[in-house]
Amino acid sequence: MTPDPVSAPPDDEADARERLLAAAQDAFAERGFEGATVRDICRTAGANIAAVNYYFGDKEKLYVECVKRAHVCAARMDSFPIPADAPPVEKLRVFIREMVTRMHTPASASAMKLMMREMADPGKAAHVVVSEFIQPVAFALRAILRELLPHLDEQNLLMTGFSVIGQCLFYRQNRPVSELIFGKEAVAALDATAVADHVIRFSLAALGHADPIGESSAGAATTRKSKAKK
Repeated sequence: MTPDPVSAPPDDEADARERLLAAAQDAFAERGFEGATVRDICRTAGANIAAVNYYFGDKEKLYVECVKRAHVCAARMDSFPIPADAPPVEKLRVFIREMVTRMHTPASASAMKLMMREMADPGKAAHVVVSEFIQPVAFALRAILRELLPHLDEQNLLMTGFSVIGQCLFYRQNRPVSELIFGKEAVAALDATAVADHVIRFSLAALGHADPIGESSAGAATTRKSKAKK
């Protein structure tokens, strides 16, 4: 049931909007859009029943804001520190480092659950997050890879981009399971710097722009000379 709009603030506290978002995020993560009620959200947030209308307009707009809030790495592409005149290899390094850093931003269990729920069954909120945040980043990566690999066709270019993003995303989406398998201490050691360095080296090696993983520069040079002779 949608509460009637009000013309005055339903709550005098400055953090009322943030409390509503926090309560709604938990509710939507656990019960979905249909299952969560405005009344319960407002009760949990300690806000007037009309607060949702006042701060967000309606329940659907509140849901969209919650999904955007849950997407903690949702910074716009123009905030990526990628120099336009840098070589493509350097652009890819900067891109991966920035993505991994954002993927390592702490997120609550409810935030992850809400994002996974929405992306598994995309609705209006997913379309907003994709159009505002994810798509510009994906297009930027595709442009970098096209510059780095001009001979590649579109299909393989897309799959290469998916492989790069998949590596970055793995450490975020699969952290709880990784901790169950290998232990929290082992996974905790995989900080943003270590992961970024690995993904950069792994990706560049796969694309032919770095030495193979685990092989020294001298060893790689010998291998390349040996292959050339054959």
